[in-house]
Order: sequence, then structure tokens, then C-alpha cells
Amino acid sequence: MRPDLTQLRDLVEESPGFGVGGPAAAVPEEAIRDAETRVGPLPPSYRWWLAEFGHGQAGGAQIATAGPAGAADDDMYGDMYEAITAAWRLNGARLCFAVEPDCGDGYSFALDRSGEAGEGEHPVVCRDGVDGEEYPVAESFAGFLAVRAARLRGLRDGPNPTIARLWRSTPGVLLDNGIHVYGPHTLAERNETFEVARYAPHWVLVGDDSGGDGFFMRRHGRDRVSVHRLGLGAVCADVAAAGEAVTDDLIGWLRAAGA
Repeated sequence: MRPDLTQLRDLVEESPGFGVGGPAAAVPEEAIRDAETRVGPLPPSYRWWLAEFGHGQAGGAQIATAGPAGAADDDMYGDMYEAITAAWRLNGARLCFAVEPDCGDGYSFALDRSGEAGEGEHPVVCRDGVDGEEYPVAESFAGFLAVRAARLRGLRDGPNPTIARLWRSTPGVLLDNGIHVYGPHTLAERNETFEVARYAPHWVLVGDDSGGDGFFMRRHGRDRVSVHRLGLGAVCADVAAAGEAVTDDLIGWLRAAGA
């Protein structure tokens, strides 16, 4: 699923444990293009981060920035440790964009793979700082931030496998028709507002239609892929019986609705 950059901004600004450079540290387009002459095309959601915030950290992982334009010929900037152009960051088909302190884990774009997150995005992999093993983390840089935010909020990977898969690409989706599927920065608050744990304990509110109806999915059991629509003022224990079945392929449904 292509990253929703509006939702990404909200997630970055509302997530505890995130620190960003802000407008003063934003990297000009010329400098981003300059960096790409050294390391190749950068994923769109990471380019967005550089243009909006420049540098920062997500849950302790320090995210690389880009130096001033012309830094390719200037070791002080082009090869500074914090820059995405530092020589140590590009290792074959892996471009390391974030590291945890004290020899912690490193996070890289897998440049030899294309994920589910749309043109130009690359999956994110983690290199374990202790044993050196590599494992998948997300389908995009935006998904990496969503995964970090979810874990910082105690949501683990997400309330069920479908939402976990969505968050690995984008921190939620808001379509022009009002359909809103929540990211890690929104889901808990919306479920608390409508007391879903009290009235529908086996369900989770994963989104709404901006018109008074919510989209619900099961937390447990075999069927954790079906989405049901129910009025937010009528939340009850048996959502499936009281509501309307919408889809059993949330991500495909969102793609079709947003096309």
C-alpha cells in the first residue's frame, strides 16, 4: 500500500519517542538530489522525511540526513557520519538509514527488492547488533516509522495480522471519500472514545467512514480478515450480526476505493 504522507506527518508529530529536526533542519531538494548521485534514488517516503524534518530519531534509532548540495566533493559533509552518503552506509544492496546507539541494531533499505508500498519504495530490513542476523521489518520507510510508533505505544505489531501488514507500508490511510483506516497514533484513542473494549471486547475499531459508521475487525479467532461496518453509536458484542460485512481483503479494498 502506498504510504499516506498526511497520516505519516500526523504519526511523526504525535508519537512519543520521536524527535525531529523540523523546518530549520529540512534538507533542500537540491541537496537530496545531490545525495542521490552518490547512493542512487532514495525511497519517496524517506525523501519526504528529509524535505520535512532533515534529521531526527524514532524510538532511539538515529535517522540519517543529507548534507548540503555539493557535499559529494566535500569530505566534511559528504562523508559525515550522520549523512546518508557516508561511505559505510552503502554496502552492496543495503543502504543503512538508521542505527541504534551503542552498537545497536541497524536498519537498511533492501535496494534489490520491491515491496508492497508502491513505486520507488524498498523494504526495510534490520541487522541485529548482537548476532548480525538480518530480518524484515517493513515495506517502506513510512512503514518503518509506523512499526516503531506501534511498539512504543505498546501495540506490538498491530491488533491483528491485517492491520500489522498495512502498518508495515503506511501509518494509516485517509481517502478522499472519507474512509479512514487508523494508524498507531490514532487507533487506541478511537477505541477508547467509543468504549469498544467494554461493548465489543472481541473486536477492534480499525477505522471509520467519516459519516458515523465504524469499521471493525476481530482481535481473536480464525477470522481476523473480515471487515464489518457498524454505527459508532451502536457498538455491541456481536458486531457481525448487527453490522454489515464489507470485505475480507482490507488492503485490496482500500486500493480499489482510492483508485
